[in-house]
Amino acid sequence: MADALQTDTPTTPEEEVVRICQELIRIDTSNYGDEDGPGERKAAEYVMTELTEVGLEPQLLESEPGRASVVVRIEGQDSGRGALAVHGHLDVVPARAEDWQVDPFGGEIRDDCVWGRGAIDMKDMDAMILSVVKDLARTGTKPPRDLVVAFIADEEAGGAKGSHWLVDHHADLFEGVTEAISEVGGYSVTFPDKSGEQQRAYLLQTAEKGIAWLRLTARGRAGHGSVPNDENAVVRLAGAIARIDAHQWPREFIGSVRQLLDGLSDLTGVSYADDDVTALLQNLGGARGFVEGTLRDTSNFTMLDSGYKHNVIPQTASASLDCRFLPGHEEELMSTIRELAGEHVEVSVVHRDIALDAPFEGALVDKMKGALLAEDPGAAVLPYCLSGGTDNKALKRLGVTGYGFAPLRLPADLDFAPMFHGVDERVPLDSLRFGARVLNRFLTDC
Repeated sequence: MADALQTDTPTTPEEEVVRICQELIRIDTSNYGDEDGPGERKAAEYVMTELTEVGLEPQLLESEPGRASVVVRIEGQDSGRGALAVHGHLDVVPARAEDWQVDPFGGEIRDDCVWGRGAIDMKDMDAMILSVVKDLARTGTKPPRDLVVAFIADEEAGGAKGSHWLVDHHADLFEGVTEAISEVGGYSVTFPDKSGEQQRAYLLQTAEKGIAWLRLTARGRAGHGSVPNDENAVVRLAGAIARIDAHQWPREFIGSVRQLLDGLSDLTGVSYADDDVTALLQNLGGARGFVEGTLRDTSNFTMLDSGYKHNVIPQTASASLDCRFLPGHEEELMSTIRELAGEHVEVSVVHRDIALDAPFEGALVDKMKGALLAEDPGAAVLPYCLSGGTDNKALKRLGVTGYGFAPLRLPADLDFAPMFHGVDERVPLDSLRFGARVLNRFLTDC
């Protein structure tokens, strides 16, 4: 039996964050990567209402009808300092209701979690941001420096109609911004330490891989399905797929990955070798998939398209390939893919974006660590690289240094990473409330 939606008047971000998360999930903002989705307009209007009711003056901006983002600047105590961007995306990947235990757009509370598409990617962080920003406005609290708070469209399709559009057409909204926080970092993993006691560590995202979404198109000779054909486009494409899938990308530990592995080894007492990190990674629980994706470049096929009739050999066949490259690896990755694809398969770029790498040091990192440890004093904080991408890539074009900081204290047995773009996505209520407290500490001390 689902709990009723909270109705009590909130007095703190911790008391308001669950309601906001539920209500955002109930607004379907599925992004199919084409023109079929509902867009973000309704969610943007919801955000506008939440912000204007506490006296703020946000702007709603559409890159095209229905594709909406919201931006508001909050004046700080020292506007001469570099401003901080705090941003989240409003869109979500699609969800098939028949695959889920609950309505993916119901915002239902079950087993002390909010369930639904976007619960962790990333309407949870949107709710944290909204709850904290509203509290700042209600209480008249000025953060130490200006905040540029943005709720952005189209992240799940690369940001062309969201973050990149804002940077291209409204860069003035980010004037003076030097640093940013967004997804996916600041969440916890739990593992046995050297003495066998349970240790919690928060993974602060300091780097993220670059994106190369590619289309492979094989060309051949069309013909009747009953006639032998040694120029079959489907067969040529299948050969390219097999070669790319079998390719072993070389392992390389960038700085943030090395720091994570070394820190984890020190805490657990589990040693590792560069060619064998299996035992060490077992301590990462629900974050293991994210980290495994950062040990090397990756390439995964996601869609196929070919033919129109059972007895017709098509002239072309195509496949979609999702490649993620480590900082400095883009040129090498593209060269390798083209070589493996072969002479009869064309490789075209559908979307690309840069890799990011920021230092695990400095005043901002110290403030993020401090906010986490104030709420969880016995924990550790480690850097890591995200295998996916965020809207921080677009802000980097303005010289902004971005981090992933969506703080969540998670149960030790929650399989976290597979819920991103997976089924039965959910976030624990206690994790949401913890995140609101941490974010409130951070933004009033940043």
